[in-house]
Amino acid sequence: MNIDIEKVRGLCDASRNQQIYVDDIIIEKGAINQLPDILQKKYGQYKNIAMVCDDNTYQAAGKKVEELVPGITTIKLDPNGLHADEHGVGAMEKAMEDHKDVDFLIACGSGTVHDITRYYAYNNHLQFLSIPTAASVDGFVSTVAAMTWHGFKKSFTAVSPCFVLADSEIFSKAPSRLTASGVGDLIGKFTSICDWKISHAVTGEYISMPVVEWEQDILKALIDNLDGIGSGDFEAYENLMYGLLLSGLAMQMIGNSRPASGAEHHCSHLWEMATINEPIDFYHGEKVGVGLCMVSAVYKKALAKIKSGNYTVKDHMDVETDFIKKYFKESLVDSILEENTPNIMADINGDLLKSKEAEIIAILEELPSSEQIIGWMNKVHAFTKITDLTLPESLRPLTLKLSPYVRQRLTFMRLLKFYDFYDEIIGE
Repeated sequence: MNIDIEKVRGLCDASRNQQIYVDDIIIEKGAINQLPDILQKKYGQYKNIAMVCDDNTYQAAGKKVEELVPGITTIKLDPNGLHADEHGVGAMEKAMEDHKDVDFLIACGSGTVHDITRYYAYNNHLQFLSIPTAASVDGFVSTVAAMTWHGFKKSFTAVSPCFVLADSEIFSKAPSRLTASGVGDLIGKFTSICDWKISHAVTGEYISMPVVEWEQDILKALIDNLDGIGSGDFEAYENLMYGLLLSGLAMQMIGNSRPASGAEHHCSHLWEMATINEPIDFYHGEKVGVGLCMVSAVYKKALAKIKSGNYTVKDHMDVETDFIKKYFKESLVDSILEENTPNIMADINGDLLKSKEAEIIAILEELPSSEQIIGWMNKVHAFTKITDLTLPESLRPLTLKLSPYVRQRLTFMRLLKFYDFYDEIIGE
């Protein structure tokens, strides 16, 4: 199963300088065996190649890479406490100190290994090839590295892999939790697309309808494949990886994570900052999946309130500076306030929201209910409740109220602050 990169490129809007940076993507059984041929024919100018992996992904695929590419340098990171943060990057930089002649990288792992590799590759002007060892995230072909940097979750400019070799014999054998995490990350597009469409309707923010339709097709294929993923069907695993990589290409085309990251991701980012909770160690898609279930439930409650017509809307909504100062760590407050300057809702008022009521209703009606989403996620034993993340239920309302401030991105969760029923549907 290959992705037709030229067909994807055909969807790019040249007037917006949209581009696809990856040369090709192969998803099939035994794909890793094509590595020597690909390196020789496409990247033969590089003579000093290093593979980045951790102890677990070395066992999954790294050993095979060493067999296929004799003389390759192996950078093996300790998986214990390994995260995409300044410590993970520091570990890689330290490991690379004795290999300054490396001119090409191979990322052999899942999301964390890829983010660390793409960050290092960008800062050292290197290309890298991707070998995903689990269908766990949609960021394999991302052009940004999502990092928690000194406690603040942010995205750094980075580099996409030039090639992806996704061997279904390898990623289908990943721990089931990693695969469920991939489902959580991908199914989260339900609310991220909803947020994008509402922001476009209210503010005129740029939206690519071909990309929206593309993401919706990905979601439909995912739902159709959930039974197969849950039962370990080989083809279903390949289709999951296909969807994750297509979603990553959507972000690559738009130039940011807008098509794939909305209020559900903001919940995840807030928890990763450990500002209202103790640090938790769960996979990205597990946190996103829980965020999705929480956010979709609130959006459906809001839909009912708006359809009733019995509500009022504030004339303006300032950034809640005192609220931010109260709950974010002191070390993060300045970064959060900077992230929210200028106020993305400064030009929005009650009359505008009222005038867009019909469009907002239509978009919210397309969103599946949280009960539907939970039912789908249960098929792969994915996380659906905040308590699955060892967080208390009491943190749910605060998460929903505070999380819109972690990113300078308009979501319906943030727009809800205008409505008089906000506290009622969020909960106290």
